[in-house]
Amino acid sequence: MPVAAPRARRLLAAAALIGGVPATALLLLLLGGWLAALPALLALVATGAAAIALARVWLGNLQRLGEAIRRAEAGEGEVPALSHRIVLPSVAEIAEDVRRLARSANERAELVMRLRRADAAIIERLPDPLVVLDARGAALRANAAARSLFGSGSGVNAGAAGDLAALLRHPTLADALDATLAGEGPRQVDIALPVPVPRDLLVHVILMEPPLSDGGRIVLLLSDRTRERAVERMRADFVANASHELRTPLASLIGFIETLRGPAHDDAEARMRFLGIMAEQSERMRRLIDDLLGLSRIEITEHQPPTGEVDLAALAAAEAEAMAPILAQRRTRLETALEPGSLAKPADAEQLGQVLRNLLENAARYGREGGTIRLAVARAAPGGEGTAPRWPSRPGVVLSVADDGPGIARQHIPRLTERFYRVDRGRSRNAGGTGLGLAIVKHIVNRHRGQLVIESEEGAGATFSVWLPAGGG
Repeated sequence: MPVAAPRARRLLAAAALIGGVPATALLLLLLGGWLAALPALLALVATGAAAIALARVWLGNLQRLGEAIRRAEAGEGEVPALSHRIVLPSVAEIAEDVRRLARSANERAELVMRLRRADAAIIERLPDPLVVLDARGAALRANAAARSLFGSGSGVNAGAAGDLAALLRHPTLADALDATLAGEGPRQVDIALPVPVPRDLLVHVILMEPPLSDGGRIVLLLSDRTRERAVERMRADFVANASHELRTPLASLIGFIETLRGPAHDDAEARMRFLGIMAEQSERMRRLIDDLLGLSRIEITEHQPPTGEVDLAALAAAEAEAMAPILAQRRTRLETALEPGSLAKPADAEQLGQVLRNLLENAARYGREGGTIRLAVARAAPGGEGTAPRWPSRPGVVLSVADDGPGIARQHIPRLTERFYRVDRGRSRNAGGTGLGLAIVKHIVNRHRGQLVIESEEGAGATFSVWLPAGGG
């Protein structure tokens, strides 16, 4: 009833509009005595019936025409021909025009959609990272290269929560966005992001006028210069570090060579002793150069997270077995607690093996001779529950190496991962260390988006713990 009532009112209104004039004329003729009563009444009934019938046809035609227009507006595909369903000629012509217009609009809409899909596919496959922002500077979308750069597996939201959010909050980029939106033309800015790993970006800020279909007003075209800058720093650091650290062993070698050429030329005992020292110094230089080159290679790729999965417990067992000769020399006992199935992901097996070797070698060198080293691998408790360090809440695994040596004074702990920093320089050199082991560990852990925690007290040994993501968050 609620639906039928408006329809009845519309039908009566249309009938009154159609038959109103002739019915009024018949009434006037009847009242004026120009028509007999019976013929006049029959004419009025016929006029009303004809008006209602014509109104029904008219409203039906208009309803079908309205439906066709609504379908065309909604883009619901091809609008069917209506001429065979519409009686009134003028309405039929309008309906045919609407059908042709809808077909043209659908074809144009389909063409626009194909062009948009083509544009999206081109942008998605561009090798350079590209991010689209709205007028407020919020990220709308990013292509595959940008998602890879910012560590976002899918969509913008995941990336915007981390590295991308740090980029968009950078004051230099904010100034460039304001200037571009103010009509000052495209901008190009250099931005250095310090966390989670150092990253150098060249950002082109381009205004889209008119805006893109999704409301995008700004396009950021990014160029990652981290590797190039790292190579430049590597060259400078290598020259500076090598010239500084190699000076002492080179001076020793030169001195012994001059001695062997001169006073000790015929002294067999001195010659053998000096050749042994020279061999030690040469080996020290070799280790130093290897560590410097290894550290430089790690720093070049530090901004790129690794790929792959590593069974950390199995890797730790293999590295512990390989360390047996070194531990035997120090008469050191190794205790292991390796939880099976402790998977690190994403992870680089070779680099994590280097972390294990460096931590075990440090424990053997600087721990107590004849002491005990404890190597443990386990899944991390959520949020660090039940452990001293407060680990992230997402899934992870923890590797720890503890010794029972003399320990490290509190003031030295923050600087242990610096290049060539030594708590006791004389003892470190005598133990064969290069001063780069913990720096290498720190940069590898950074590349894996992990955490390194050092705990120690003087006289109570030291514990080095590494948290690594397990790929579940």
